[in-house]
Amino acid sequence: MRRYGVIAAFAATMSACALIGACSSTASNTTMASSNQDHTDLVYVGTQERQIQALRFDPATGKLTMIGQVAQGLKATWVAAHPELPVLYSVDDDNAREGSVTAFAVNRDDGALTRIDEVATQGSGTTNLYLDLPSMTLFAANYGGGSVSTIAVNQDGSLGARKSTVKETGSGPNRRQAGAHAHSAVVDSSGRYALVPDLGADRVFVYPFDRATHALSPDDAAVSHAFVAPPGSGPRHLAVGADGQFVYLLTELSADVMVLRWDASQGRLTTVQTVSISSPAFQGVKSGAEIALSRDGRSAYVENRAENTLVVYRVSPDSGRLALVQRVPSGGEKPWGFAIHPSGKWLLVANQRSGRVNVFSIDPASGEVADTGQSVEMATPVSLAFVR
Repeated sequence: MRRYGVIAAFAATMSACALIGACSSTASNTTMASSNQDHTDLVYVGTQERQIQALRFDPATGKLTMIGQVAQGLKATWVAAHPELPVLYSVDDDNAREGSVTAFAVNRDDGALTRIDEVATQGSGTTNLYLDLPSMTLFAANYGGGSVSTIAVNQDGSLGARKSTVKETGSGPNRRQAGAHAHSAVVDSSGRYALVPDLGADRVFVYPFDRATHALSPDDAAVSHAFVAPPGSGPRHLAVGADGQFVYLLTELSADVMVLRWDASQGRLTTVQTVSISSPAFQGVKSGAEIALSRDGRSAYVENRAENTLVVYRVSPDSGRLALVQRVPSGGEKPWGFAIHPSGKWLLVANQRSGRVNVFSIDPASGEVADTGQSVEMATPVSLAFVR
């Protein structure tokens, strides 16, 4: 299983059958059993219940159906799929012990997961994963430990060795900001830097990254490249614009989207615009949850966890600035994470408190979303990943 010998053997057998024309009736019968699943995708849901749930999604109709629990034991609050291989990665987000990342082989027929391997991150509370495909490097943000780690990924999708861990420092005025709390990481458009939003330090740390060695280097202590966010804002997640010139930072505590200009030659972020995702009348405790851009980069999608809404913005291709397009209910309570289908036509929302995954359609022209009425019930869904 570690090197997918069974999959390779199956592929070779089917190729040989095609050449000699000997698979007509047998192959047809075998294919018929799974014909209803050929046009569907698997969706894996990370939860706060120490389990991973699997769903099946039909991108032709938007229909979502439950498969069930496929892994247990890990506090799998974040799952991420390899974009080219049937492999799923999960964190173990447990502050009581050292964090880790586990790789699973995906059975596309029934959604079952088989554990491949596990790598410790040397940081507690591993909470977010990002795969840099050009370098085959997996980034793990360790919220509890205030650090970010890199792990080499083998060509078959299995995990190699941990290559680096960079620990952060800093604090902020909010009671949740007593220390550094790395919340996510992405690689910039040049491939030479990793950008790490830190909720506790009110920073986006900028670390040199070597794709050849899979390793991060600490920031220059004398002249820091870190972007300093407003005190108490709590940087959470970010998305890189289509052309790499702009970065969109979502803050959790102040619930803002900050449009930042990225200068790869200097490794610097500067502020272009700050937009509140809260409605004008909202007076409660703010909470931003997730942000992503459409594939064409023309739309930005944001989860407002405090108001149970999705907020859609139009992105200016020239200035990178955002303009409000739409604000709609998320279909449940406390939307924690979402995933955009690779087709760009669907958006699935994990509503943690109400225990529901909801399906929204996306209008490709306007970028607007609409609740399809399709949903699946489960306990505490918080992250989603598609496997095609």
